[in-house]
Amino acid sequence: MMERTAPLAGIRVLDLTRVLAGPWCTQNLADLGAEVIKIERPGSGDDTRGWGPPYVRDEHGQDTSEAAYYSCANRNKHSVTVDLASEQGAEVIRQLARHCDILVENFKVGGLKKYGLDYESLKAINPALIYCSITGFGQTGPYAQRPGYDFMIQGMGGLMSVTGEKDSMPGGGPQKAGVAVVDLMTGMYATVGILAALNERHRSGLGQHIDTALLDCQVAMMANQSLNYLASGQAPVRAGNAHPNLVPYQVFAATDGHLIVAVGNDTQFKQYCRVLGCPELALDVRFATNAARVRHRSELIPVLEQYMLTRGRDEWLDVLEQAGIPAGPINTLAQVFEDPQVQARGMQLALPHPLAGTAPAVASPLRFSATPVQYKKASPLLGEHTYEVLERILGMDKAAVDALNLS
Repeated sequence: MMERTAPLAGIRVLDLTRVLAGPWCTQNLADLGAEVIKIERPGSGDDTRGWGPPYVRDEHGQDTSEAAYYSCANRNKHSVTVDLASEQGAEVIRQLARHCDILVENFKVGGLKKYGLDYESLKAINPALIYCSITGFGQTGPYAQRPGYDFMIQGMGGLMSVTGEKDSMPGGGPQKAGVAVVDLMTGMYATVGILAALNERHRSGLGQHIDTALLDCQVAMMANQSLNYLASGQAPVRAGNAHPNLVPYQVFAATDGHLIVAVGNDTQFKQYCRVLGCPELALDVRFATNAARVRHRSELIPVLEQYMLTRGRDEWLDVLEQAGIPAGPINTLAQVFEDPQVQARGMQLALPHPLAGTAPAVASPLRFSATPVQYKKASPLLGEHTYEVLERILGMDKAAVDALNLS
């Protein structure tokens, strides 16, 4: 039987990205088996190397120089320091691009053209290169030259208009998500685009340019909220933890805490009312169907809230699970990694790290039956693989690499 290798084994990626959206994309590719060569500035490297504390700790509990933020998106990569702003450094990048299948960059629009590292320049020397650009607003349009950051895009793209408590509530107002969801989703869209272009290349033999923008991704990921607006002409508003299209689907207070109840259909609602001890509610014409419950939300929810205040959180979770009604706790991250399901799925990792011995990591959610994700190493030290990569791919000896004034 033929031995099967990682899905992207034999694919080489030149990674000119930093911070989160781009590195998230290239980490996905690295997890799938691609060789990812991360190009970093000599001396400082990726901006997020300094985004601490917290830092990765060694076996004695002492901080290393590696920020945890950097570690979240750069495992399984090789770090090479090259000053691409110098002609000599730019030429090294061009030569590496000859030997790569994919290049991912997140410089401002046109920022690499002056170094001869834009798509058209590299296409001329490697027509098969798949070149993915990640920017705030894309390569075209009136905002193309603006810098774009996750927080501001969450606002501009509509996410914050539907996230947070109503203005009438204490502390009400728009809120950003607790993680950089625009960066992460953009990294995922970029990954999908690259894999699609890679498959198309099997037919044409040619690469192409992929233009990925944070704002585009934010607008796209609004999903049902966007279609709610386009279909009705009414812009959705902040509803706290409630769902715009399902009722009841929200957080409820119990006697000793809070839990989420997520009723997804009318059958579940009938069962939910039975468990609460108010089966008559499911027969009320105002609440019998989801559409009716959405229209009469303000009448139904206060009644349900009173019933939910009759038991403790964990007691509710037990009885609701037994009844087949989706419900769950609101966990801290400490509780997340103590959860038996999270542990059973192996979501927490410890990867080899040259300074710390081992460094914590979170596993990829991808599960392959025949070609599992391989976790080879934690995020690299700055320039850790410079000599090895440039010698192996470009045949440069140590003296030639030293002549580049790399650090």
